[in-house]
Amino acid sequence: MATSLLRHPGYHAKRSPERIAVLIAETGASLTYQELDAFANRLARLFQALGLRYGEHVAFLLENRVECPALQWGAHYAGLYYTFLSTRLTTAEVTYIIEDCDAKLLVLSAKSATPQLLGILEQLPGAPKVLILDPQEGVAGSLPELLQAYSCTALEGSREGSEMLYSSGTTGRPKGVKPKLTGLPLGSTEVIAQQLERSFSVDEHSVYLSPAPYYHAAPLKWVRAVHVLGGTAILMEKFEPEAALAAIDEYQVTHSQWVPTMFHRLLNLPSEIRSRYSLSSQQVVVHAAAPCPIPTKRAMIDWWGPILYEYYGSTEQIGMTMASTDDWLKHPGTVGRAIYGRLHILDEAGQELPAGKDGLVFFSESLPFSYHKDPNKTAEAYNDLGWACVGDIGHIDADGYLFLTDRKSNMIISGGVNVYPQEAENILLSHPQVLDAAVIGIPDSDLGESVHAVVQLHDYSMASDALAVALNQFCRGQLSSIKCPRSIEFREDLPREPTGKLLKRLLRDEYAGNAR
Repeated sequence: MATSLLRHPGYHAKRSPERIAVLIAETGASLTYQELDAFANRLARLFQALGLRYGEHVAFLLENRVECPALQWGAHYAGLYYTFLSTRLTTAEVTYIIEDCDAKLLVLSAKSATPQLLGILEQLPGAPKVLILDPQEGVAGSLPELLQAYSCTALEGSREGSEMLYSSGTTGRPKGVKPKLTGLPLGSTEVIAQQLERSFSVDEHSVYLSPAPYYHAAPLKWVRAVHVLGGTAILMEKFEPEAALAAIDEYQVTHSQWVPTMFHRLLNLPSEIRSRYSLSSQQVVVHAAAPCPIPTKRAMIDWWGPILYEYYGSTEQIGMTMASTDDWLKHPGTVGRAIYGRLHILDEAGQELPAGKDGLVFFSESLPFSYHKDPNKTAEAYNDLGWACVGDIGHIDADGYLFLTDRKSNMIISGGVNVYPQEAENILLSHPQVLDAAVIGIPDSDLGESVHAVVQLHDYSMASDALAVALNQFCRGQLSSIKCPRSIEFREDLPREPTGKLLKRLLRDEYAGNAR
């Protein structure tokens, strides 16, 4: 699918050079389209001068800052693969990804350029060149200084690059998802931009709020799409619920994207704070990344109106579904119907299941993908018909709407019965005293696995055996007893990615270790 005008920041820099392309909500730091395009062009030329060839790889380890989209576009202009690394990773995890993706160059900030990381990088075989985005006394490789030596005019014959995202690693080491480079001119293959333009009327007048870390898929892809269409992207340095409402009010945000955990935090704000800010500029509110409990979604619709859209997709981009508010109200709990790829629900034997039956979620008629350096894992994702699955379980209703049940990797087998913990989690999250919940299987000598809940309360001081009993009864009042936790523990917080994904592997590993 190709955009006819081959749009990108350079296109808009010629037409509206002073329009703000990106702005940091907390500080007001910004880049105009002229500044964004000039930075990206200089960076693309620097990459070439450093010997990076079409299809090679660069990586960035940065906090959310105004330069993030400019760095992304510089790599895109140069026809490179680019990976933004999570700032939450350990040094060992960062090193693993740098080696795995064969990064030729790494851009760090003053904060991420720790002596420990720099020392390890120097010892790597084929060590990547390191550039520092912030000037540091006694440290060579200041990127702003290097860029001044290069022209801000566009490269001749640029071919578009691509992001290379890594899976979240919730069930093991992350894997790189490597799309095939198209070899086409800049702006040729902007599928998400077309979806935003067609479905949500995003254009040069749109203001898009991105409160999540830039290293995740949605910020990377959707901010780029906003820039293809000429809009303004507002980045938050860090999500804080009241600050997000203030940003919507101050910058007259028209479009935004969230995860359910953010909705929970917003809804927990006192009513006097919620009513302090005008949200009337909002036209479209999108959410994804994790299933949204029905009570949470209803409360957000009641507050923000019928402007919520939910989508389901994956890092691997095997397919996508979308549900409008009206779709969701008619089919509560759905993540929508397929808008990219054709949806199938299959059993373990590979047979297609009828409406209402849970099975593995497959998509056909979408572009192929591969896991970088892992042909076996790539092959496991496809069936004999070439349909792809990333391990999600769900069902479709008679109208073709998808309902997600859980991930295959989260399934608990207790006494020979398959238990999908998301059902119990959603019920626990609807309890007024519960802020967050994770349900996992823990070793049990009798049942094999026992259903166990780890719960974070709004007020940790309220944790007690009596409350654990009350939560169990609350769950049993709405769900079969076999699906409800047999044990409940309280913690002050749970391990979640900023995208809202629970890192259940960390919890399961604790109990697996204790059982040895």
